Amino acid sequence: MSLELAIMPIEVLLVEDNPGDAQLTRIALEDSKISIHLNVVEDGVEAMAFLRKQEKYATAAHPDIVLLDLNLPKKDGREVLAEIKTDVNLRRIPVVILTTSQAEEDILKAYNLAANCYITKPVDFDQFVKIVQSIENFWFAIVKLPPE
Repeated sequence: MSLELAIMPIEVLLVEDNPGDAQLTRIALEDSKISIHLNVVEDGVEAMAFLRKQEKYATAAHPDIVLLDLNLPKKDGREVLAEIKTDVNLRRIPVVILTTSQAEEDILKAYNLAANCYITKPVDFDQFVKIVQSIENFWFAIVKLPPE
């Protein structure tokens, strides 16, 4: 890896309508040893606009990974996941489902739509932080992410 690549921040798009969960994710990523730039959008319509660099997101960075809640307003996470994975320009972006749903139907549907992994959010603060840090460790330190 070149020095230039080593200092480029990992671009993360968090699609989360719960401000508390978005803040917890931000807090969990703040102590990272890796440079992470976190972008947050609150619904599925905004997520797709961000990913497609439309309107106010025309200059948005291409995310290296998407952390996607399923239960979103305007366009739910299942629809967003389906759009990402069927779009030739977006489908290589890893999508981590990070949701409160433990429903087997949601898990199966997410994997059938090509989610890269499915994680149920814990309700406990410390556990939530551990989960986000585990995502960070695995996806940003171990896994080789695809180029834009």
